[in-house]
Amino acid sequence: MTNRLRPAQPPARHPVRSALAAGLFLALIALAIPVEAFAHDVAEGDKAFVRTIDGPAIVPFMYLGAKHMVTGYDHIAFLVGVVFFLRRLKDVLLYVSMFAIGHSITLIGGVLLQTGVNAYIVDAIIGLSVIYKGVENIGGFEKLGWHFDTRIAVLVFGLFHGLGLATKVMDLGVSQNGLLVNLIAFNVGVEAGQVIVLTLVVLLLAAWRHTDSFRRYARLANIGLILVGIALTAYQLEGYFSS
Repeated sequence: MTNRLRPAQPPARHPVRSALAAGLFLALIALAIPVEAFAHDVAEGDKAFVRTIDGPAIVPFMYLGAKHMVTGYDHIAFLVGVVFFLRRLKDVLLYVSMFAIGHSITLIGGVLLQTGVNAYIVDAIIGLSVIYKGVENIGGFEKLGWHFDTRIAVLVFGLFHGLGLATKVMDLGVSQNGLLVNLIAFNVGVEAGQVIVLTLVVLLLAAWRHTDSFRRYARLANIGLILVGIALTAYQLEGYFSS
């Protein structure tokens, strides 16, 4: 199932001019954001707190997982793209489950196996996942004759998102004592944060979908999503090549 933009009636007055102006406005906003804003790093306070823990600490790690997801704009941007055109609850659950399976595997496996993955590269791929979803939503791949199984794509990008989470957890300097329990607690927290974010996003999109402005600006919103993905990817690549 591919959830992409359906044809809509364009605004009656100057549609091309309006779209270009709005697109330019979004591009200027993306370019004006300081690059530091794209650095989704672990807070020093969280690092200091985790280093005092030796043994299972379920509640603190659940909190850290939920906090990381709720404040993880890169993960949220991807999920917004995933559910943007989904109308049925079972479809939302299907795609979110594919994403959750993917990031759970690489989050827990990556930390337990101490998989060494460059954080800049992983986060750049996460930025590419945002671009992918925005392009798919506006039918960009279909115009090129490319066809992807969206479910598999969400699962694969979920694996990369999980690697990104694993690098953040390893950044915390977690003790080996009680590591598996704490990892599971962190992952449960991530899922809880994901539910909170998605509930708000799905409700807002459902309300917007019943208005005329959705038909007019849904494409523009996904172009904005693409710009966010480009900015995230560019920042991470710049960090990789300069480090």
